[in-house]
Amino acid sequence: MPIAWTEDPAANKLLETDPLALLIGMVLDQQVKMEKAFAGPYELKRRLGDLDARKIAAMDPHELDRVFRERPALHRFPGNMARRVQAMTAAIVNDYGGDAASVWRDARDGDDLAERIQGLPGFGEMKTKILVAILAKKFGVKPTGWEKHAATWHSVADVDSAESMAHARDVKRDMKAKARP
Repeated sequence: MPIAWTEDPAANKLLETDPLALLIGMVLDQQVKMEKAFAGPYELKRRLGDLDARKIAAMDPHELDRVFRERPALHRFPGNMARRVQAMTAAIVNDYGGDAASVWRDARDGDDLAERIQGLPGFGEMKTKILVAILAKKFGVKPTGWEKHAATWHSVADVDSAESMAHARDVKRDMKAKARP
């Protein structure tokens, strides 16, 4: 199932072909429309010239903040997201030698996969479940036992059209409403 998370085919292609872009999109998928979050890696690549975990992790934090704030801002909360993306890329560099795909490629099983993802800055339980589902449904990454760690609701992992994106947005909104005290 091809990725159709943004209205820009080039942004969608980047998400399909660059594991770091996928991880950055997941980090950005918070308090903005999913389309904006997942277009963010493409725009970040355009602004930086490339997406390189080592380069982003080593950037001066003020410079990365400036890049995120450049109009149009990459996120509703550009400063916070610049810090989260930098922390996530630092973890990719320190724990995975700068190779984002090794987060899932080298997982021993579903438990290890979920633990690796949840260990990344910006990934809590829900994002971990969504990413496990994305990896299985979009990329065929299905280590033994992955199913118990995957989202069981309609999420971005199931999006293949504007209609299914709207449905994923509705589900996400309903889940947030139910989680409020």
